[in-house]
Parts: sequence; structure tokens; C-alpha cells
Amino acid sequence: MSVSATPQAPAKASFKFPFWAQIITGLVLGVLFGWLAKSQDISWLKTTLEQVGDTFVQLLKLAVAPLVFFAILVSITNLRKVNNAARLASRTLLWFMITSLIAVGIGLAIGLLTNPGAGTGLTPQDGKLPKKTGSWIDFLTGIVPTDVVTPFTELNVLQIVFMAAVAGIAALQLGAKAQPVLSLAESVLELLQKALWWVIRLAPIGTVGLIGTAIATYGWDLIGKYATFTADVYVGSALVMFGVYPLLLATVAEVSPVQFFKGAWPAIQLAFVSRSSVGTMPVTQKVTERLGVPKEYASFAVPFGATTKMDGCAAIYPALAAIFIAQIFDVQLGIKEYVLIAFVSVIGSAATAGLTGATVMLTLTLSTLGLPLEGVGLLMAIDPILDMMRTATNVAGQAVVPVIVSAREGILDKEAYGAASSSPLDERPAVAVAA
Repeated sequence: MSVSATPQAPAKASFKFPFWAQIITGLVLGVLFGWLAKSQDISWLKTTLEQVGDTFVQLLKLAVAPLVFFAILVSITNLRKVNNAARLASRTLLWFMITSLIAVGIGLAIGLLTNPGAGTGLTPQDGKLPKKTGSWIDFLTGIVPTDVVTPFTELNVLQIVFMAAVAGIAALQLGAKAQPVLSLAESVLELLQKALWWVIRLAPIGTVGLIGTAIATYGWDLIGKYATFTADVYVGSALVMFGVYPLLLATVAEVSPVQFFKGAWPAIQLAFVSRSSVGTMPVTQKVTERLGVPKEYASFAVPFGATTKMDGCAAIYPALAAIFIAQIFDVQLGIKEYVLIAFVSVIGSAATAGLTGATVMLTLTLSTLGLPLEGVGLLMAIDPILDMMRTATNVAGQAVVPVIVSAREGILDKEAYGAASSSPLDERPAVAVAA
């Protein structure tokens, strides 16, 4: 007897607009609207773009202070769940320093080869003092806050990190007595990350505002004046991100660099748009875990890196900017100055807040070299365009180092690494089922 199968209706194909495509669309629309606002002198469009971009950045900043505090606190206490925690922490710091040293070396080499300050037409009179400055005295004395409220209201990330580290170490010393506080901290961190995910979803709209404002305000003429310097920053960052990192992944970690970028791309593209390492941190941590880094270690390494690991903002950029400003002000730099630039980049990167811009780090470098701080004013107009590539490089490095350390320590899940390919924003996370 034959049994006829009941034909099933074909499944409806559902079109899904990937997050990366939304970002690209936002970039294109931002350039288009910015060009229209600039070329046609449409003031209301420029104002709208500026308000959209500022609102997106402000939403990111709202979560930064508590996010950094609870992320660092929880990450330090999570190390108790990891074997050889002290070894992992020291190896992470070591690789942060190694990659920063390589990055600053590349920045110096490109700057010496291209002479970015020559032929710009800029003069010392074009510069002006920045609103925020950094010096070694400020850096050292500014670590310890005068009270527990001001660092959060003024968004002093370095002081917030200090307080969180002290609280985390104290919690480790207390042991079981601190568990209620740790449980609360973990819940608050999850709440903050959930809220930040909603903000991240707005990134395509924020992209339109941020890119559009940059084009409408400065136009393409300004980019032409800074063409060599802009190209240097982008080329230097690209060499680190697509040259140095893949080389380290292939030789030191012995994993596929292509697979790394498949897994890490969602965080890199969001960093490019948002210009905020800390704002991207939840995405960076998620893609790092998807690349096979154990969650307990990733929850330490990524927040730590988001506040201290800045190959773009604190290594490549200050090196190039110092050479650029020295050439504008006709100051000769020698071997001693280049060594100082490398020292500041490796040791002083914690002064960079992980938010938009790298002014504090640049002023710290200039003050160390004795260069005029007015030189910062020469670069402020072009900064938003530079900051996109700098931050993308920062975040890529923040994901690379945990992968390298995990692979070297034999705790990297190679199967998960090989399977990491899609954006965490485009698919629901897999639900773990207990055996």
C-alpha cells in the first residue's frame, strides 16, 4: 500500500538586513547628507546631523562610568575561577606592551618616511591650547581620586579603574563574605550591558549623524590639507591591524588570522563608527568569547584592555602627531625623543580614556618631549576622521591579545575559534544545555 506524502507549503523566505550592512548604509547616508549640508549650505540639516551624532555619543557615555567600574570589579574577581590567574594577567600585560611597542615603531617609521608636516601650509599661529592636557604629574597624582563621586561625574576613567581594582582585590581577600556584593555587581553589569546593547542597535543612525557632521563641518578641503597625516594614520593602523596582528596570530598563537577577523569584525566595525573602545566593550567581550577564549579570562582581559590597550590612540597616533607638530613648529627630534615617544606609548597608554579622542595621551607625549601644546589645536579639526580608524585598531588589539595568550596557555577552544563567523547582533546566542 502506498502512502502519499502531504505536500508542505514552502517556507517563506525572510529577508534579514545584517547589522554590518546597516552600518555601511549609515556611512553612505552620512557622507551624502554631510555633503549636501556643506555644498548647499543647509543649516537645518547640519544641525540635525550634529544632534543625532551627539545624542548617540552621549548615550554611550551615560553607561561608561558604571560599566567600567563594574566590569573591572567583576573581571578581577572572576580571575579566582581561572587556573594560573596571576600568570594569565602578567602575560596579558606583557603582550599589551609588546604590541604597543611594535605599533609605535610603525608610527615612527611612517612619520620619518613621509614627513607629514611638510607642505601643509600650516603655521604655529594656526595652533591653540587644548582644553584638556596631560602630564606625568597629572597622570601619577590623578590616579587616586579625592572622593568617590567626582570620577563618575567627570568621567575620569583612570580613577574609576583604580577604585574598581581596589574593590576587586578587597573582595578577593574577603572571600565568601563579599559574595553578596559580587552577586549584586554581576547583576548590575548584566543590566548595564543589556541597556548598552539597545544603544548599540542605534549605531547605524548614530553613524549618519557622526559622519555627516564631520563632512558638513570640515568638508573635503580640510582633509586635503592634512592628506599626508591622515593617510599616515590610516596606513599605520592598517599595517598593525592587518599586518602585525595576523602575523602574531599565525606564528605565536598558531591560529587562522582570517578566522579571527570573521569572528571579531562586529566589534571592529562598531568601534570604527562609535569611536569608543569602552562603548564597544560588551561586543568585544562577546566576540572574544566566541573566538574560543574562556569566559572567565575574557571577562578580565577585555575590560582591562578597553581602558589601557590603545595601539591606535596611544601608540601610532601620538608618534605621528609628535613628528607632525615638530615639523610645523620647526623643532628637531633626535634618538632620545623617539625613545621617549615609545616609552610614553607603552607606559602611559592608561591615560587614554577609551572614549572618543586621544587628546590627553597626545598632550602627555608633547609635554614629555617639550613640544608646544598649541600643536594639539592643529589636529583637532581632523580628529573625528582619524579617531574612527584609531579606535578600530584599539579594539582589534583588545581581542587579539586574549586570543594569543589563551592559545599560548593551551586554554583556547580551537573548535569554537573555527566556528566563529557571524555577528553576535544578527543571531541569538546558543543556549547551553547541561548534560
